[in-house]
Amino acid sequence: MKNFRIPKEVIEISQKLEKAGFEAYLVGGCVRDILLNREPKDWDIATSAKPEEIQNIFSRRPSDGVGTPTPSLADVGADSNTIYENQFGTVGVKTESEKPKLKVIEVTTYRIEGKYTDKRHPDEIKFAKTIEEDLGRRDFTINALAMNVAAKEIIDPFNGQEDLKNKIIRTVGDPEARFSEDALRLMRAVRFAAELGFTIEEKTFAAIKKQVGLLEMIAKERIKDEFKKMIMTEDAAKGIDLLEESGLLKYIIPELREGIKVKQNRHHIYTVWEHILKTLDYSAKKDYSLEVRLASLFHDIGKPQTKRGEGPDSTFYGHEVVSAKIAVKILDRLRFSKSLIEKVSHLVRYHMFYYNVGDVTEAGVRRFLARVGPENVDDLIKVREADRIGSGVPKAVPYKLRHLLFMIEKVKKDPILPKMLKLNGNDLMELLNIKPGPKVGFVLNILLEEVLDDPKRNEKEYLSKRAVEIYKLSDKELKKLSDKAKEFKEEFESGEEEEMKKKYWVK
Repeated sequence: MKNFRIPKEVIEISQKLEKAGFEAYLVGGCVRDILLNREPKDWDIATSAKPEEIQNIFSRRPSDGVGTPTPSLADVGADSNTIYENQFGTVGVKTESEKPKLKVIEVTTYRIEGKYTDKRHPDEIKFAKTIEEDLGRRDFTINALAMNVAAKEIIDPFNGQEDLKNKIIRTVGDPEARFSEDALRLMRAVRFAAELGFTIEEKTFAAIKKQVGLLEMIAKERIKDEFKKMIMTEDAAKGIDLLEESGLLKYIIPELREGIKVKQNRHHIYTVWEHILKTLDYSAKKDYSLEVRLASLFHDIGKPQTKRGEGPDSTFYGHEVVSAKIAVKILDRLRFSKSLIEKVSHLVRYHMFYYNVGDVTEAGVRRFLARVGPENVDDLIKVREADRIGSGVPKAVPYKLRHLLFMIEKVKKDPILPKMLKLNGNDLMELLNIKPGPKVGFVLNILLEEVLDDPKRNEKEYLSKRAVEIYKLSDKELKKLSDKAKEFKEEFESGEEEEMKKKYWVK
């Protein structure tokens, strides 16, 4: 362990507890991270003080000492320097730090836990007398560690330091008992293995395989939170692989398993499953956002359903559309936010854009931007890079993609959305003396299509003249022309399939 700097806020809280006559130890993940020379994500303190005593020590109100009765929460109100809103003996102590993870330090009374009837929460909490008793209730040996802040003394009753040295994930005590207490620990074992690059100990892994079904008792929100942490690790692909090896994946994302052993065509050297993992691995190693990582994971999840034929000439037409729909279903089931679901499904839907230097015009690039949204281009390119590397090609950004970026830069200021037209809906209704209705949208769609072809047409005089001409068309002709504008043949559509068709003369 190097001389790791413990934040002064943590030191001050520990010192106050000890000065008041109580024990205080750093516990859990922060001790593990210090021993691994990693910066802790949060700081937790365990103490022999009871919750009311902790509140009393850190109350802003004058006190005659530890023995002074603690005011009720209703009496303390905004004048309190603590937060106590749970039944687990954890008091949040407020600090004056500007750093988010140090604004509130959690201080928890030593405790032991009763049975977990629902496999999620202990039926009862009892306060313990020693730090060793408290550590005995924890999940894995590498988290069952405590450290005295002043002396830097490590309390390690379950040989967690040895497991850290050997890079092993092992439960505290009987693994089946630990997982039976809280079934989310099944996922946590996999997440820690991915996050730390560790191996799950044999008996612990066997217990996971035996008890995978317990995961069904866990709320989707908790599964989502653990899954999200795993996906954001550098070895996220290893985590997905371990979920499958352990049997957990079928309880979380069974749709991914359909790609196992599904061979692709002559353009791919890996199975769908292998390709998906390699694509995710690239995104994770590049430290891309959660949305890009999830899009990388789901971009080809629809291939097993769309596969036609076998061997080198098999096809997967429309897999990007099917994959986007599956991604929505999975992310909604896991209770991800609506905005994230929309972003990920959008990236999956359009990851197959086709671009070939010389084949695609500036108008085509403008239509591409209009369809995918300028704000999504960077992430879409990242998914495409990951997809390429996941296919076994040597370059993530070939000349074609670099040329596309150049073309995007060239046209990015051109009008590509209805709101960028110099004739808006209100102008149109006033010009034609009409009320709001479908025709307004029809005319604007047609005008936008003309402007996408030639941005110089985006002048109010020209648009007004064309609007009058267009409006003279019959309702049937107007709708037909509007639909044609919206369904304009995209120059970027279905790149892989288009190139294969050209090679094999397939229509």
